[in-house]
Amino acid sequence: MAGYNEIRGLRVKYLSADPSNAENGQVWYNSATGNLRVQGIGAGAWLSGAPLSTARASMGGAGTQTSTVVFGGVPALTTTEEYNGSGWSAGGNLNTGRSYLAGCGTQTAGLGFGGYTSAPNGQGQALTEEYDGSSWTAGGAANTSRYSAAAAGIQTAAVIFGGYNNGLPPGNVTNATEEYNGSSWTTSPGTLGTARYEMAGAGLQTAAIAACGYKYGSPLRTTATEEYDGSTWTAGGSANTERSGLKGGGIQTSMLIFAGILPPGPGISNATEAYDGTSWSNQPNLATSRKRPGAASNTPGSTTGLCVGGQTPPNTAATEEYNFSANTTTAGAWAAGAAVPGPRQSLSGAGIQTAALAIGGSVPPPGAATAETLEYNGSAWSEGGDLPSAKQAMGSLGTQTAALSYGGHTALATSEEYNGSSWTSGGTLGTGRKYLGGFGTQTQAAVIAGYTTTVVANVEEYDGTSFSEVTDIPTAVYQLGSAGTQAAGLSWGGKTPPSVGTSYEYDGTNWTSGGALITITGGQPAGPTGIQTAALQFGGYPSSSTSQGYDGTAWSTRPSMGVARGYAAGCGTAAAALVIAGNSSGVVATTEEWTGETSVSSPASNITTS
Repeated sequence: MAGYNEIRGLRVKYLSADPSNAENGQVWYNSATGNLRVQGIGAGAWLSGAPLSTARASMGGAGTQTSTVVFGGVPALTTTEEYNGSGWSAGGNLNTGRSYLAGCGTQTAGLGFGGYTSAPNGQGQALTEEYDGSSWTAGGAANTSRYSAAAAGIQTAAVIFGGYNNGLPPGNVTNATEEYNGSSWTTSPGTLGTARYEMAGAGLQTAAIAACGYKYGSPLRTTATEEYDGSTWTAGGSANTERSGLKGGGIQTSMLIFAGILPPGPGISNATEAYDGTSWSNQPNLATSRKRPGAASNTPGSTTGLCVGGQTPPNTAATEEYNFSANTTTAGAWAAGAAVPGPRQSLSGAGIQTAALAIGGSVPPPGAATAETLEYNGSAWSEGGDLPSAKQAMGSLGTQTAALSYGGHTALATSEEYNGSSWTSGGTLGTGRKYLGGFGTQTQAAVIAGYTTTVVANVEEYDGTSFSEVTDIPTAVYQLGSAGTQAAGLSWGGKTPPSVGTSYEYDGTNWTSGGALITITGGQPAGPTGIQTAALQFGGYPSSSTSQGYDGTAWSTRPSMGVARGYAAGCGTAAAALVIAGNSSGVVATTEEWTGETSVSSPASNITTS
């Protein structure tokens, strides 16, 4: 039997304590405990990611797990979406809408080709389009029109194989292979040993791999794997699960495949398999069984993967990430927190998730304003000091022990300061208003826009004593969201009316346009949630469950809340936020806590014999 030295090329180190920076799989002897130790060798797992903005199936895909682009899909969509490892945002539209198309390359240098249009008597296409990270342009036409093909490679060195030719099967399933040089296609002398479609493909132009798929003959679906060396295809190891309509990613010697259509029935699969260049091994299943999903096709191997959308049926927006790692990764998610003592809406929030304030609001019946202030410690609510007078639809910011409340229904100009136990009167706004936004601290704040008897764009800064007028926000808006500091603030969404998706960034003097929201809603939670370069949006009028994150440039999707709501309070950060009460087809008392994605290293363990 080979020893550790032969396997790793290293001798086992003799140490007096565990190393602080051990690599995955590293072995050492701890002389203090007398144990042979190993750093966790890892395990594979799928975890839920942020959903697509548009549920879809049979789309093209390219890129890696943290930099993915998907495009097209049923029914002949033109839309493109990009994934940054946290959420999805809009990309440039395809010039020709289609489904069942193939893709390869990267998020900033992608390739989409073939596919099926929705035109009368729609047929397979020879179209090629190239993506530069923002827009699609026409590339060279393929020699064989086809759809439901597979692909591998990069934008300037791609290969496409299999698929339907024009017309109906069985006679038009092809085994043809073509190569792309960045401008034109040439037919390869190498053809697949098994003509098929709806297979998984990955790898490079000179080292591609095809797995499973649909063929004609018995059985209809296959487990066959074939490997391409740039000129010929040869047989590889057979997969364990016979299926079509699957996807995958990786390289010829390290590929991951998942999902698909199973015989008989046909059933829908959640099976995952990994290839090591010789044989396939079963891996943990997807949480959601699906067929015809999209995928990150150009992952560096079988240790990471991204499964996007597909049909369950119906079409789904669900995203799942696969990781084989020594680390334990937990996806970002909303979870129920302690409910406030009674239902309320049009309240405001301040503080952080474990030290929050819920201020005022409207309580039923009959919807009168309240002066009540509630304090949250991360697990339970308790009574704080009441506002000097009942109010609702106001703005607020700051911390649990140094908060500022301002404006409110009916276009109030008053403000109040909280010290952790009681409120005292603050400065008077130059323009009284309700449903306004704001960011900063109790002694250095900016309050934004709102509603008087009409929508206003006024912005005022507060120095802890008085308010002064500064540069207006470019668009008059109310019920907007906000985050950040007086010198680096962010506003988004709200109503003009109608609801808008614009964002603006503030540098303490001027406003500039930021990224556009993906989902547009008014009725944003009152209270800042994050900073200018890491903000979180959630909920909205009339009752939305969507969440979106901002990275300083663009918005991308996040997992949805459990309870759709508008007119709620919000506070916290992009990694740990709180949504409080609101309206969800009726006034509610429910609270939810957001926790962003986390990754924790697995500990070292002793090696024992059995």
